[in-house]
Amino acid sequence: MKLAVLSGKGGTGKTLVAVNLAAVANNSVYVDCDVEEPNGHLFFKPVEIKKEKVSIKIPVVDEDLCLGCRKCVDFCKFNALAAIINKLIVFDDICHSCGGCIMLCPSHALTEKDKVIGEINSGISEEVKVISGMLNTGEASGIPIIKELLNKISSEEKMTVIDCPPGSACIVMESIRDVDYCILVAEPTVFGLHNLALVYQLVKLFNKPHGVVINKWMAGENLIEQFCNDNQITVLSKIPFESELGAINSDGEIAAKSEKYYGLFSELLKTVVKEVEHETVTHS
Repeated sequence: MKLAVLSGKGGTGKTLVAVNLAAVANNSVYVDCDVEEPNGHLFFKPVEIKKEKVSIKIPVVDEDLCLGCRKCVDFCKFNALAAIINKLIVFDDICHSCGGCIMLCPSHALTEKDKVIGEINSGISEEVKVISGMLNTGEASGIPIIKELLNKISSEEKMTVIDCPPGSACIVMESIRDVDYCILVAEPTVFGLHNLALVYQLVKLFNKPHGVVINKWMAGENLIEQFCNDNQITVLSKIPFESELGAINSDGEIAAKSEKYYGLFSELLKTVVKEVEHETVTHS
């Protein structure tokens, strides 16, 4: 079973939920796809870490073969190529490695080279396999790293929890492509509601079953609950706004390891599993 944890913006408690769900599941895999700023490993503190570089293909020009026809320049929608006084220049930092320029070149003046854009770290934390991606600063896209991360998930794994990047951009779409269920984490503020609406539209676009976790919940009128009621979205759990939980999280500790919060996250996991099983039966 693959679960994706999303939020419309950073700081809503996405990693809090993802880390603790992986911790209460038996023999689980935690995958940190927030490759621009991964922090799940700070909670798990994995050991036996293995590092692996991730590379993409970047075009290289042979000036002796280049005809100066500009077909590659006109093709590139990312402006990663420029022709200046009949000299072709490649801007590595904004190239998206589509390979189109190489296919179009009539004189075969363009070939490819490897460029390292980041790395993947894999380790173990008790019964949890921890896999994190890190994008090098200034790189155009983390999608190649996310693809490599998700390729490391075995079909035999009992439970995989994917900690998605914040927002609703392409890297989030890649993170949820093959998951069984999406958990949307939101905080009860006007800004939180706006960003929840964005990821809600995203999971609907991908036709993914989903539910909402309300973080920093307090009794009384709640914008997120009202939104969920209006749109018939299941509220999976309400994580209370408590200083004790905030302190545990800010210290880089896993809240589910404490007696007080273990029940909260184990019940959340049971609820999500039931939702997935219900969806499976409904669509079988």
